[in-house]
Amino acid sequence: MIYLDSNATTPLRPEALEAMLPFLSERQGNPSSPHRAGHEARAAVEEARRRIAARLGFEPEEIVFCASGTEADNLALRGVTRALRKKGRHLVTSAIEHHAVLHTARDLERDGWEVTSLPVGPDGAVRPEALAAALRDDTVLVTVMRANNDTGVVQPVAELAALCRERGVVFHTDAVQSAGKLAERPGDLGAGLVTVSAHKLYGPKGVAALCVRRGTPLSPVTTGGGHERGLRAGTENVAGIVGFAAAVDLAFEALAADGPRLAALRDRLEARVLARVDGVRVNGAGAPRVPNTSSLSFRGVDGESIVLGLDVRGICVSTGSACSTGDPEPSHVLLAMGLGPRAAQGSIRISLGRTTTEADVDATATALLETVTRLRAISSAPDAEG
Repeated sequence: MIYLDSNATTPLRPEALEAMLPFLSERQGNPSSPHRAGHEARAAVEEARRRIAARLGFEPEEIVFCASGTEADNLALRGVTRALRKKGRHLVTSAIEHHAVLHTARDLERDGWEVTSLPVGPDGAVRPEALAAALRDDTVLVTVMRANNDTGVVQPVAELAALCRERGVVFHTDAVQSAGKLAERPGDLGAGLVTVSAHKLYGPKGVAALCVRRGTPLSPVTTGGGHERGLRAGTENVAGIVGFAAAVDLAFEALAADGPRLAALRDRLEARVLARVDGVRVNGAGAPRVPNTSSLSFRGVDGESIVLGLDVRGICVSTGSACSTGDPEPSHVLLAMGLGPRAAQGSIRISLGRTTTEADVDATATALLETVTRLRAISSAPDAEG
């Protein structure tokens, strides 16, 4: 199998699994318990918190562990708006956010909040001047992702965050697809809140972090015990948190080598596909992208059919976010970039991983040529961009 869907999830690093195993067996204590087993678990959680914070550019007390990136995004949006509802009822996001943000913003809109959605250009990037024009006296929160999960396009978060600081507005960024892929610490971008998920950087599923810069107003969303300084009730996932720390360390240590290697492989793949297949568009090609991600649109072919055709050959790619699988609508990200519905439906996402090789991308390029040629031959769709 050639696995090229790393933006959906990544395999657990063996080193992370090894670190987790004691806390899945004999070291079973609850970190809130007062006895020795509890103290051991608490010590493991706090050591992991310290390591993760250092890699991400935060202080340990600024890390709030959650069960997923979706939960962390929800805590950011709902927690800030709850804390600041007397100050204003306006928030700003972008048209290309993950559904964890978009659907939460929509839900807040039903509760009386006014939401402004920033457009993107054909390259898939938010323009700082668009945010500057959208900010109002009653704006309390802006949330724009660091890197898009469909296209890999990197957003100008540092500039956006600076605009928000000037206006006294809280800024959140979902860094799930950028942490461990870009040569930066997310905490250095100037955001008040940052979301990071373990399973996107070779850690375990079921654990994530919302990084909350000291002084950022945030109210809890779940109630219960006083876990995570009262910001996220529920017993911490000790094994997952320990594995998260191991994966974060390894991802940041490998950045200098992995980033250029993956970018070269992505460029090799795109060059081969563009040279051999007619009617192909690389979405976001003119903008900075994370090194592992390529979004390709094929004229006159359905993206889901391409995915299935590659799957029977043992090649795993996707049509976009795993969280939108089964959704018959075209990618909202590609539509926001100006693609027509048919072109958006004819798109696939290829996201390389740390084990991807030149042979993998060459085999994928050949399989794409053969699959698209076959599908076009049997398709009744007009050979024109919609």
